[in-house]
Amino acid sequence: MNHQEIIDTTVAFVKQELQNAEGGHDWWHIERVWHTARSIATKEKADMLIVELGALLHDIADSKFHDGDENIGPAKATAFMQSIRLPDEVIAHIVNIIRHISFKGGNNEKVFHSPELAVVQDADRLDAIGAIGIARAFNYGGFKNRAIYDPAIQPNLQMTREEYKKNTAPTINHFYEKLLLLKDRMNTATGKEMAEERHTYMEGFLGQFYKEINI
Repeated sequence: MNHQEIIDTTVAFVKQELQNAEGGHDWWHIERVWHTARSIATKEKADMLIVELGALLHDIADSKFHDGDENIGPAKATAFMQSIRLPDEVIAHIVNIIRHISFKGGNNEKVFHSPELAVVQDADRLDAIGAIGIARAFNYGGFKNRAIYDPAIQPNLQMTREEYKKNTAPTINHFYEKLLLLKDRMNTATGKEMAEERHTYMEGFLGQFYKEINI
């Protein structure tokens, strides 16, 4: 297979796998991350095939929807990539991207680095902030039947990784526990530039939210 055939086959696979996914982690999320990652990669030094595959497969089985099991996604992606006979080194790189892309809370040290991970992670984080990020946050909160806001439950910025995974706090808290932190955790110069406007938009949203809450 050439580059385009690999991507076309992967797109078809991901669309099939995620056809019934929660709205914030469905094919349209993947497509946005994929397009954003390609845009960032044209300005940063990264292998485009690895970037595209990493973006397309990064949420093929998000642990949030599989009882916290972080091995299902890598296993499913590996089986697919082996089925289309990708080289072992490509498969290993994509699996490392899947395993290390997510924001997991706590103070976790990175144990894997690559320019391609940096690009895909920035693209994924950009989809978690701004107008789309706000929509996704409340969609997932509704999916999990969480409160929108509860002034008695304050954001917890000191959660361990396990506490973060089990967190059931109101959706507004998620802005402080993750979304507002992402601007300063972008990897690439391009990602950092793109994050500024989206971060500012979220701050404006929160200002309006509290103004309306406190009428």
